[in-house]
Amino acid sequence: MTSTGSFPAAGVSPAGGPATGAFPATGSFPATGSLPAQPTSAWPVSVPAGPPPHSAPPHLGQHPGGAVRSGRGGRIALVLVLILLVVVGVQAAFIVRLESRLDRADKAASAAKQTDETRLKALEDRADKLEAKTGGNLDAAEVAASVRPSVFRVSTKYATGTSFALGKAAPAGGGTNLITNYHVVQEAYEKGERDVSIERTGQRFPAKIIEAHPDKDLALLHTDEEFTRLVAAPQVPKVGEPVLVVGAPLGLEDTVTTGVVSAFRSLSGEDLMQFDAAINPGNSGGPVFNAKKEVVGVATLKAREAEGIGLAIPISVVCQTISIC
Repeated sequence: MTSTGSFPAAGVSPAGGPATGAFPATGSFPATGSLPAQPTSAWPVSVPAGPPPHSAPPHLGQHPGGAVRSGRGGRIALVLVLILLVVVGVQAAFIVRLESRLDRADKAASAAKQTDETRLKALEDRADKLEAKTGGNLDAAEVAASVRPSVFRVSTKYATGTSFALGKAAPAGGGTNLITNYHVVQEAYEKGERDVSIERTGQRFPAKIIEAHPDKDLALLHTDEEFTRLVAAPQVPKVGEPVLVVGAPLGLEDTVTTGVVSAFRSLSGEDLMQFDAAINPGNSGGPVFNAKKEVVGVATLKAREAEGIGLAIPISVVCQTISIC
């Protein structure tokens, strides 16, 4: 064609050479401008804008139809599984090792505890043997200074004796309970009198008889005053163990004597502790102490026409008779 919308003259090829496909002899289109009834073989119906398409080779990893091949993906999945198994194995080995170390640590701690307990027991046994060997090493001055503020002279219209504060601490304003011998307050109690006086260092305080146990020769007093309470010994003293007695013999308060536990006797069916610390009338109801400042007994009797033979009610009997310890 020489210009848009027109064709070259009949019999002439576009390149100036012989025509490769001549139009009909008429050499013209119908007057209406329509194309001939049958197209000539010289011109194709359509011409591609570019070179004819060629089928590209299948992409690596794809099938010609476009489906993704599973070969490479399968290998990646296998590698991931192997890595995961390795991680799990390492973690399992670490946990096993940690548990083993913890088990060893527990065993070491248990062994150390047993060793410490064995050493502590050995030290306690050694201390007990040393204490027994030295007789408790009673420091009379120290014990007396500590316990005397809790020991009182007790008086009725008919007799005097000794009493001492004992027992657990009462609530604020609850006052103080004291122990004495029943025979000290017996005459007043049998006459229906309950009021008594407790005295020390020139001071006098009112008290009342609130319990009486004639069969044990014990009585419980109570005062509204607050005093330091003594402690009952948890163990029975041994024969030969040193003791200290505080009382008011013949009314002489704060008198201190020392001795040892001589024996344990039974008198009229009652168990008594014998000691050789000096006591006299007025000591009745007074406390007998060990080296630890604990009350081991209540002085109650002395042998007539003899010296160094005193008898005390064991503190265990006091605690069993009166709910005070």
